[in-house]
Amino acid sequence: MLMQDMTYPYTLPPLPYDYSALEPNIDTETMHYHHDKHFQTYINNLNDALKPYARLQQMTLRELLTSRLAVPAAVREKIMNNGGGVYNHSFFFRHLAPASEPVHRPTGALATAIEKTYGSFSAFQNAFSEQALAVFGSGWTALIEDKRGRLKIVNLKNQETTLAYGAEPILLLDVWEHAYYLKYKNERKSYVANAWNVLVLP
Repeated sequence: MLMQDMTYPYTLPPLPYDYSALEPNIDTETMHYHHDKHFQTYINNLNDALKPYARLQQMTLRELLTSRLAVPAAVREKIMNNGGGVYNHSFFFRHLAPASEPVHRPTGALATAIEKTYGSFSAFQNAFSEQALAVFGSGWTALIEDKRGRLKIVNLKNQETTLAYGAEPILLLDVWEHAYYLKYKNERKSYVANAWNVLVLP
């Protein structure tokens, strides 16, 4: 079961690969801190916010994030921010794989749609990377299929999710500094370029 379909209490899912598996593109130390510390903190904070609310505990993570007005105002921002962090990180870590695995280029209908929309996979990569570099401060860059069935690259602030567009992410890149700063320092451009070696597309 995917985390977005789970309910309280949430637990940290293990990485589906070793912490060092994404070297040299994403370093081992970053993976430890990003997964074990940052991701865990979002989970802890979400569980803490939900603890007094039995009704909210019965809702899936997706339901919580798409039912903003059903969440009490006193904990709304805490649940939305931390729930978004749980949702985004769950997808992000699940859709990375070692560069040696042949899973990093799209196939089938997605490959066809990318070529139709962007002209080529290379052109899509350039467009996606430009958007990732344009994120001001902390956030995410995502590829989604909009409500009209068209591919669209969107930027998300902080821990917003693609659910605001009525879509699950197809591709999601974390461009918060904690995702790359230990290795790349302020060179987000290098991080984004190397991320293509480990990002998984369906």
